[in-house]
Amino acid sequence: MLAPLGISEFTESVYRAMLGDHTLSVQQLAERLGSTEKRIRQALDQLAALSLLADDEPDGTLRAVGPAVGLSALLAQAESEMQERQRQIAATREAIAAIALEQERHTQRDNAMRLEGVDTVRGRIAQLADTVRSECLSLNPRSAQTPQAKSASAALNQQMIERGVQLRCVYQESYRNDPALVAYARWLTGIGGKLRTASTIPMLTIVYDREIALLPLDPTDSTRGAVEVRSAGVVAAVYALFEQIWAGAVPFGETAPVDANGLDPQAKQLIQLLADGQTDEMAARKLGVSLRTVRRMAAEFMDRLDARSRFQAGLEAGRRGWI
Repeated sequence: MLAPLGISEFTESVYRAMLGDHTLSVQQLAERLGSTEKRIRQALDQLAALSLLADDEPDGTLRAVGPAVGLSALLAQAESEMQERQRQIAATREAIAAIALEQERHTQRDNAMRLEGVDTVRGRIAQLADTVRSECLSLNPRSAQTPQAKSASAALNQQMIERGVQLRCVYQESYRNDPALVAYARWLTGIGGKLRTASTIPMLTIVYDREIALLPLDPTDSTRGAVEVRSAGVVAAVYALFEQIWAGAVPFGETAPVDANGLDPQAKQLIQLLADGQTDEMAARKLGVSLRTVRRMAAEFMDRLDARSRFQAGLEAGRRGWI
């Protein structure tokens, strides 16, 4: 029950025993709990480090600090740390928004061209597909994979592959829930495209020959348009991001790996999102799954971790090394 506060189950049992009888010696604690004196001393050291023991008894024996004081202080500290993390996340989000605004203000200076609306973007994609020489890379979040988008890209992708252009795509893991997207992925890999899946995709992105990158004007709504970037530094950064995601992604047709805790990449990502204080709605959007799916998975994690809240589940998952 106290694991989210950094107290192991055994240490908690020692703490409870001392609350019941503060006169118990190390030997008596070991006998009562069926353990060794060495293990009892280790638990006492942990309790002392957490300020849950006091040595203010006249005879010098240790006394367990009452839960109303000791445990409440630890809980307040844990909540404060979570609030600080949420503050840092909010500050990071503001910094990203500021960077994006700065980029938009200096599009001309950075050799960028603004493409307004989905039809303009698709027209430009068709032009770039005709001129690309060796490589086309793309990151494809679930939200951008509409039937219209797939219909528009199918012929272009086939033409590029037939010309010898290497096509590498990363799709969101949740695409497996859409039969139409699965069929498209099977067709694309069948004609020579390379496809992998990742639990989260930051935004719709296309890179041509490591020279041109298309980025959305609004990462949450690709229909608003895109910005075509030719700045060497920006394109190199986008390319590096793709390679990082590609390296950790799962090849199409293979089952996502499950770690020793029984978690696949999507499950681990959800735990991390919840531990970061993300809402169910935000987690569902980032994972490309339904709100109902997120809530079902979160409830399963809470049950596995014996947690009463998402906050507690996130702390416990971190303590166990799940994330």
